[in-house]
Amino acid sequence: MEGLLAARDRAAALADLVELRLDGVRDVDVPATLAGRRTPVIVTCRPRREGGAFDGPEDGRLAILLAAARSGAEYIDVEFDSAFGPLVAERGGRGVVLSSHDVSGVPSDLAARFRAMRAVGAEIVKIAVTAHSLADNLPLLALGREAAPAQAVALVAMGTPGLPSRVWAARFGSCWTYAGDGIAPGQVSPERMVSEFRFRAITAKTLLFGVFGQPVVHSVSPAIHNAAFGATRFDGAYLPLEAHDAADAMAFAETIGLSGASITAPFKVALLAEAEEVDESARLCGAANTLRLDRGRRQVRNTDMAGFLAPLDARGIVLVKTRVAVVGTGGAARAVVSALGGRQARVTVYGRRQTATDTVAALADGGTGRVGTPAAGSWDLLVNATPVGSWPDTGASPVPPAALAGGRAVYDLVYKPVGTSLLAAARAAGCVAIGGLEMLVAQAVEQFEWWTGLAAPREVMRAAAEDRSGERAGPA
Repeated sequence: MEGLLAARDRAAALADLVELRLDGVRDVDVPATLAGRRTPVIVTCRPRREGGAFDGPEDGRLAILLAAARSGAEYIDVEFDSAFGPLVAERGGRGVVLSSHDVSGVPSDLAARFRAMRAVGAEIVKIAVTAHSLADNLPLLALGREAAPAQAVALVAMGTPGLPSRVWAARFGSCWTYAGDGIAPGQVSPERMVSEFRFRAITAKTLLFGVFGQPVVHSVSPAIHNAAFGATRFDGAYLPLEAHDAADAMAFAETIGLSGASITAPFKVALLAEAEEVDESARLCGAANTLRLDRGRRQVRNTDMAGFLAPLDARGIVLVKTRVAVVGTGGAARAVVSALGGRQARVTVYGRRQTATDTVAALADGGTGRVGTPAAGSWDLLVNATPVGSWPDTGASPVPPAALAGGRAVYDLVYKPVGTSLLAAARAAGCVAIGGLEMLVAQAVEQFEWWTGLAAPREVMRAAAEDRSGERAGPA
């Protein structure tokens, strides 16, 4: 009880409504649970069968909820598969949240179950399913449209792909949403919900954006773009969108009405193939990192090329005839090699398969593809265009420290963490070290301007990127 009450009062700093989960409390004292509360509360005692922690007798669990109702709790959450009748009758349905949770997926009878729950007479109907793809959010979107405005509903897709249902609750027709420190799969903290994702500014009319990737929940891009939206007073919201595949990404985008998206690994090539309009930058490198849906038409471009060159230009690094070793053969490597080819650099691409390295190297006139890693003294500029060294495997490096001897500059496209193992080794070897956060901000500026038609607040975006990463990202 002591821990519960302390957590309740901490949550009141940001939350409008606090859910008290009594199923995880050993020494439940219902009146004490409600005494001195600073916000309205939902009292819940979830059984194990629906993802909770209560494993005692069912009549004892329902007695706890009934006691909370009689003690004045603003809301009581009771499951549809339990004996909810007395609780609904106690209050005539007012303040009763009738809920259903599926911890395995999206049930095939979801729509029928939802309609049966709405007929009971509870004030609010809550549905929680488990999302394994972005498309698993869409049945909830349909339920919200069906219920509004006659019935108050709370619709949640648990799991990382379900994040849109939590943050864009207004688009789903939900009367409230849930934040927390991982109490349920896919939850984010109240601080991140309110500050980074701008939850309180989102309405049913807000334009929606995101970044498609896998994994992508720890992306810095939401902080960058949401800060830009706030600074320019543009009514937009941006989220990490963990897609199952390219088809999943596009089905979600078109059904929810996405206005635009960044594209990261592993979808830069696949989503290029889904586009109806492709600009010269994306066509040149064979990869897209930005999507815009203009009156339903799929338009893509690549801002990675300009973003990659910006930090080099800022340092006065001349690329003409410079020997550049590029490690990687994915979408990022395609943009890098294309940009280097346009500056007449001498490019060698390193990867695990000869065919892939040859294909990417061909994007730069005279480029060479090789299997393996670059040798010391064979390059002037080394570019890591792989995810090696990124969170959580931050101790890894795409090349051994000995390979850095004799080089002039090392450019690591990884931006989380800012200080990668590769960059630390580069500095120790006397090389100029360039981190990926600079490129991330530079390409995001172009994305923002394409989507909104506004001048990007560059310094705001840079500061947001640095704050979200927890490190400074200036020139080395």
